[in-house]
Amino acid sequence: MTIDEPIPVVIDCDTGIDDALALLFAVRHPGIDLRAVTCVAGNTDVDGVVRNTLTVLERAGAPAVPVARGAERPLIEAVRTARHVHGRDGMGDLGLPAPARTAADVDAVTLLRREILAAPRPVTLVPLAPLTNIALLLRTHPEVTRNIERIVFMGGAVATGNATPVAEFNVWHDPEAAAILLTAGVPMTMYGLDVFQQVVVPGADVARLRAGSEPGARLAGELLAHRGPATDEAEPGGGLGDAGAVCAVADPAGLTTQLLPVEVSLAPGPARGQTIVDRRARPGESEIHQGGREQTLVDVALGVDVERYVKLFLSAVEGP
Repeated sequence: MTIDEPIPVVIDCDTGIDDALALLFAVRHPGIDLRAVTCVAGNTDVDGVVRNTLTVLERAGAPAVPVARGAERPLIEAVRTARHVHGRDGMGDLGLPAPARTAADVDAVTLLRREILAAPRPVTLVPLAPLTNIALLLRTHPEVTRNIERIVFMGGAVATGNATPVAEFNVWHDPEAAAILLTAGVPMTMYGLDVFQQVVVPGADVARLRAGSEPGARLAGELLAHRGPATDEAEPGGGLGDAGAVCAVADPAGLTTQLLPVEVSLAPGPARGQTIVDRRARPGESEIHQGGREQTLVDVALGVDVERYVKLFLSAVEGP
């Protein structure tokens, strides 16, 4: 792929293992200009997310990318971390040293507003976490949407959830925030579990990364090799997870998407946090008898070229 001008990108994350892979890729891919990273509670507590984010950027050899601390809990729900997947520290308990870098002296919403509006051309906003920071941004500073080209978010599922049978973790963690995201009024791509779980780096590549001497690539290998209690111990490969959403920014042709109506279930009960994606060819009895509801149209990822994104990730992280 020819890179004419890097895409200005702002990432919002809850840095656990796959967010770290996404950051490594974003720093090292020549087609991405990573302008800022904001942190939110999710995979671990927000202070742990800040620490992990700074550590990864440092290990990746990133320039002085500003990092800001954001919301420490969802808009309504209590914090519910995923340490059972990502380890006590959110980074697979690898024992990484504390970062020398420090966070910016502004909060996440302030940094998001500043960096989005200051960008020389419209940015691509990439939320990889519960959407609390993004909801607060959109409600406090809706003017930012004038300089957002597209939002590519990792969240939701067309078919099966992981936090519940129907709800994906990022949306389930803060459903109200996800519903607010859908009001942004800018083009939007949903990189959900349907493609998220497909992109797996083969075991031989993971082993090569782990055996390398370059710190960033070696960290990628260690993260890909992590196996927690919620992970298949027998699988030698490692899932790209959130990093696949950033691959979709750099190379959108690797995704098969369809523009579909999407809404978030906010009612209490077993369907709370579900992303309801309407794939029907025509209106049903509900619309005929009760009238249609306004729903956001989203480019929903339904298929992914796994080999293409694995090759893209490895070539960026390992370098020339």
